[in-house]
Amino acid sequence: MARARPTFLEFFAGGGMARQGLGGSFDCVFSNDFDPMKCAAYRRNFVGEPISEGDVWNLDASAIPAASLAWASFPCQDLSLAGARRGLNAPRSGAFWGFWNIIEALDTYDRAPKTLALENVPGLLSSHGGRDFTSLVTHLAEAGYRVGAMTIDAALFSPQSRPRLFIVAHKGKIPDALVAETLDPAFHPTNLRDAVAGLPHETRMAWVWWRLPHPPKRNVDLAAVLERDPPAKAWRSDQALEALLAQMAPLHRARLDAAVNDGAWRAGAVFRRIRIENGKKVQRAEVRYDGVAGCLRTPAGGSSKQLLLVSENGRVRLRPLLAVEAARLMGCDEGYQLPENETAALKVLGDGVSVPVVRWLGRNLLAPLANRAAVDAAA
Repeated sequence: MARARPTFLEFFAGGGMARQGLGGSFDCVFSNDFDPMKCAAYRRNFVGEPISEGDVWNLDASAIPAASLAWASFPCQDLSLAGARRGLNAPRSGAFWGFWNIIEALDTYDRAPKTLALENVPGLLSSHGGRDFTSLVTHLAEAGYRVGAMTIDAALFSPQSRPRLFIVAHKGKIPDALVAETLDPAFHPTNLRDAVAGLPHETRMAWVWWRLPHPPKRNVDLAAVLERDPPAKAWRSDQALEALLAQMAPLHRARLDAAVNDGAWRAGAVFRRIRIENGKKVQRAEVRYDGVAGCLRTPAGGSSKQLLLVSENGRVRLRPLLAVEAARLMGCDEGYQLPENETAALKVLGDGVSVPVVRWLGRNLLAPLANRAAVDAAA
C-alpha cells in the first residue's frame, strides 16, 4: 500500500500559491490568512476547503491539526527595500512571532511540525544589521531544529526577477543527499554566507547548508506571457507616455529608442524608482529588454505598478502589466481564478510566492525530509 502524502499547515496563505506549489507532494490540512479579500480568492480556488480568516495571533493552537510541515510566507513589508525597513518587530513583518507562538503551542501538545519552511525577502538577512535574521534562526535552533536557508530567484523558472529567501528548519535525521558538500552561488549567495558567518557560535552549530538541484533551463521569456491584443482601455494616454519618457535617464531612453527603431514587436518592463542624483531624490523610469520582468509587487506597496512599453513599426505605447500576465509570471496553475477587480488580483499575486519555486523546493527538499521523518517515526 502506498504511503499517504505528508500533510502541511499554510500560514499567511494569501491566494493559496504555496498550496498550488506543494500540491502533489503534500496535502493541506489547515490554512490561515488575515486579509478577507485574499481569503475570498483562496476559497474561490479551493472550493470546499476551509481557511481560517483572522489574525495569526488569535489562532487557537488546540484546534490546529498535526502536520509534517508548516509553511509561512510571513509579511515582508517591514523587511523589504521597498518598505521602511522597520524590521521583524514591526507590526506587519512582526506577524512572524504570532506564527512562532503557534509552533511553540503545538509543541506543548506534542504535534509541532518536524519541518518548517519560511519565505521572505532577502532583506531579512540585513535587517537591523543582521539582528533580525540572527534572532529568528536562534529561536529555531533553541527549539531543537536544524536550520538552513537558500535564496531562490523565480527567474530560474519563469521570466520574473524575484529572489526570495527560504529558511528551512527540520527536527530529526537529515539524509546526506540533502546536505550540500560545496556551497552553490545560485542558492547560497555572498550575503547569505556573510549572515551565517555572523551567527553566534551555538546557533551556527545548528546550521545546515541545504542541497537543491538546479532546474532545467528556462525556455520562456517575457514576450511569451504577454497579451498581444490587450483591452483598449489598458493603454495609457499619450500624455502619460510623454511624462514617463521624461523620467528616463539617457541610458534607458537609448534602450527604448533602439527597440523602437528595430521596428519589430518589442515589450520592455518598466519600473519607476527613486534614485539619488547630485544629492537629490529623483524619480526615474527604468526599462529592461532582457526578456525578464522586474519583481512583481502589490499595487499598495512602496514601489509603483509595473508598466510595459510596447513598440512596433516605429510606434511606442504604454500600459500596465495585466493581472492575467502577472499570474503567468508567478507560475500559477492553469485555471487559477483571480479576483475580478484588477487591483485586487494584482495584490494577491504581488504578495504571493512563485508557484514553480515552491514546487521545486517541495519535491526536492521538503518532501524528502517529510518522508524520512515518517520512516523514522514508523521504525
